[in-house]
Amino acid sequence: MSPERLRAALAAIASLPILAGCGYPDFLWQGAVGQLELISGARPVDDVLATTGDAKLAERLTRAREVRTFASRELALPDNATYRRYTDVGRPFVVWNVFAAPPLSLEPRRWCFPVAGCVNYRGYFREEDAKAEAARLAAGGDDVHIGGVPAYSTLGWFDDPLLSTFIRYPDTALARLVFHELAHQVVYVKDDTSFNEAFATAVEEEGLARWLAAQAGSPAHAALVAEAARGKRLRDGFREWMHEARSELASVYASTASDAQKRSRKAALAGDLSGARALNNRLLPLHLKLFVEPNPIPVKWALARMGRIGNGIRLPLVPLAEASRPVVEAALHEVGLL
Repeated sequence: MSPERLRAALAAIASLPILAGCGYPDFLWQGAVGQLELISGARPVDDVLATTGDAKLAERLTRAREVRTFASRELALPDNATYRRYTDVGRPFVVWNVFAAPPLSLEPRRWCFPVAGCVNYRGYFREEDAKAEAARLAAGGDDVHIGGVPAYSTLGWFDDPLLSTFIRYPDTALARLVFHELAHQVVYVKDDTSFNEAFATAVEEEGLARWLAAQAGSPAHAALVAEAARGKRLRDGFREWMHEARSELASVYASTASDAQKRSRKAALAGDLSGARALNNRLLPLHLKLFVEPNPIPVKWALARMGRIGNGIRLPLVPLAEASRPVVEAALHEVGLL
């Protein structure tokens, strides 16, 4: 790291107490300490190769060094000290990201930080800290997910080292990761996670295609092409599944159903049948009373009573009988919809 960048980093760390009023000094502090631990534990790749007794590690570091050289020489990615050193972090992931969204929404929570801007997650260097934050958000009703992260980019502020969390990845996955993270140093737009990831992924895809082409004629070329194709199939399958799940949830959330009914349907879609059954059983008294007269007459009256639709009704339907209205209204109160 250059002296100028080091001074800037130290100034940022020194300013953490000033940010106490923002409500996240502890979070920023753990990030600063975690990053400094990565840097202080890094060793030049050449030094590790000269001293390690782990033949597999030596083979992976040699491959990573080749990929890193290709990234700058052929893809014009930054030719700096990033990925020229190696750190064994002693854990499966370097950070754990916490994602959260309101219980009946597909819009994630966003948090804003110095340098990085606003993003859809909070990253923790200790898994127990991530779990504590996830528990806090879940207690407030949010849907929460914790995702382990093998690598991230400091956008050139620090000399990111190769990490034990990804160094043993297959060749094509390793190449993709290196190209992707270096791309973040080229273009990064604050407050626009979608664009940043799309740009880095585009560089990653094109970089991998060029890297594979450069391996033509080598004994491993056919295996590398097959490996890349398999990875693409897995990613495409995952994206298709995610798109289907998101579309189904979007349909549920946009419906005129009650929040309780939406939660029941969401639990069923997530495979939580016992949870869905419990939620449905809470609504069962209402379901039964909605058949006090031929449907959809009681349903339309109930929706109008809840303010979801107007009071008008068209033939051949007729208004709900006066004697049936208290029955349906009592059921709405019983399940908490009125």
